[in-house]
Amino acid sequence: MSGATFVALFVAALTIWFAVRVVEVLLLVFLAALCAVYLSAITDVLERRFRFRRWLGLATAVVATLAAVAGIGALLVPPVIEQTQALVSGLPQTLTDIQTVVARWASQYPVLRQTDLAEPTRGLVASLVDDASSFLRGSILPYVRAGGKLFIEGASVIVMALYIAVRPRMYRDGVLSLVAPKHRAVGARVLDDASATLRAWVVGQLLAMLVLGVLTALGLWALGVPYWLAFGIFTGLVAVVPFFGTLVSTLLPALFVVGTGDWLRVLAVIALGVVVHVIEANVVVPRIMEQRVALPPVLTIAGVLIMGTLLGVVGLVVAVPVLAVAMVVLRHVVQAEVYGDAGHLEPAVLRATGEHRSPRA
Repeated sequence: MSGATFVALFVAALTIWFAVRVVEVLLLVFLAALCAVYLSAITDVLERRFRFRRWLGLATAVVATLAAVAGIGALLVPPVIEQTQALVSGLPQTLTDIQTVVARWASQYPVLRQTDLAEPTRGLVASLVDDASSFLRGSILPYVRAGGKLFIEGASVIVMALYIAVRPRMYRDGVLSLVAPKHRAVGARVLDDASATLRAWVVGQLLAMLVLGVLTALGLWALGVPYWLAFGIFTGLVAVVPFFGTLVSTLLPALFVVGTGDWLRVLAVIALGVVVHVIEANVVVPRIMEQRVALPPVLTIAGVLIMGTLLGVVGLVVAVPVLAVAMVVLRHVVQAEVYGDAGHLEPAVLRATGEHRSPRA
């Protein structure tokens, strides 16, 4: 092994070790970049359409965001807190009712009579809920207990996002200056594609969360499901986690209806969840978004599982944008530069709305 190769391997190993050691800081920087993408999207529109100066557009974006959050919070937080408290206080009785209904249903079938489903005293449903709650507690409590550290990290994310949003080109040029001059064209393509991809993801995700939350809340209210507002907001929030968020937000309201023994309404609640997600993905978003992030489903699920295992709840939230950026780097660096497949330098994961496919080989 030559000296140059040894030095290159040593530097690579040192870089990986350093990245692992400061992964939490890198995560904060990435979260700041996502916030900056959101603020820049609004600021760019104000600059382009209304001739606002950059600082004024950014200030307007921040004030409008704070006003929107405060207004929505004033309207929704009190009833949501009330419904959530009622949900938590009535949870033991709800679980008992669900277990009783499931046991009565299972006892009607010979195949299920000898299983735990037919034994209401086994508490199978409660154990499943406890397992899910344990995962959430293990992932969220460290952040809640952090106290001052959480405040400092949150403030750091906001400040970094503001600095990035007000002068994005300075940071873009700073990153490019670290790349060898002969590879800067590739670096510029990667940054431009990654920026467009993150912007499409942030805007599309916010739109999806809003549509899913509103339609789910209205649908559950129409079906007479208890805690409909809390479930609607929950659906909007967990939409950030693909597949798993959809599954949980669809089945959780139905689970609370199981305790009534009204199986027709249970099916109606499940059908509502499916219809709402279909409308959001195929009717609402395509009419508003010109481009959206399209990742292979299996790769997306694997990415969510890996990031959730490594970083807990925060990993679930950032899994898709991290995977999208990784795909951008692989497409432009590995596929185009290393393998020499530069015949069609298209965006790595951005597709016209309605077009879902993987990057071409």
